[in-house]
Amino acid sequence: MRAVVQRVKHAHVTVEDEKVGRIEKGLLVFLGVEKGDNEVDLNYIVDKVTGLRIFEDQNGKMNLSVRDVGGSILAVSQFTLHGDCRKGRRPSFIRAAEPDVAKWYYEQFIQKVGEMGIPVAQGVFQAKMEVTLINDGPVTILLDSKKTF
Repeated sequence: MRAVVQRVKHAHVTVEDEKVGRIEKGLLVFLGVEKGDNEVDLNYIVDKVTGLRIFEDQNGKMNLSVRDVGGSILAVSQFTLHGDCRKGRRPSFIRAAEPDVAKWYYEQFIQKVGEMGIPVAQGVFQAKMEVTLINDGPVTILLDSKKTF
C-alpha cells in the first residue's frame, strides 16, 4: 500500500463540478492499494499517516501530528501510485489491486482514521476527480507499507 501525504492549508475534491470532500488545515492523502496488500499494510499506513510529526510546534520544528494540531484528513484513492514506469514510457498498472479490493481497503482506511477521532473527508472511488490544494511548506511525504523507499 502506498500513500502520498501532503500537509495542506486546505484542500478539496471536485467530481462533475460538485465539491465532494473538503478540509481545512490537515493532510491530503492519496492512497494506492497493491495486489497482495492486507490488514498489516493497512494498519501500517493508518498508523504512519495519523502519527507523522510534520506540523510545526511553537518553536517552528516539525514535531506535531495531524491529531496534535486538530487537523483533518482528505483521502483520495489513486491506483496510479502503483504505476511501473521502469520499462518504456507508458506506465503499467499490473501491480495495482483490483477495484473491489482497492475500494474495500480505501473505505477501511477512512473508517480507521475516523475511529481515531480525526475528521476525514473523501473523494469518490473510481471517479474522475479534480483535486485542489494549498500545500503548506511544501511538505510531501511518500509512504510504502512494503518499505520500498
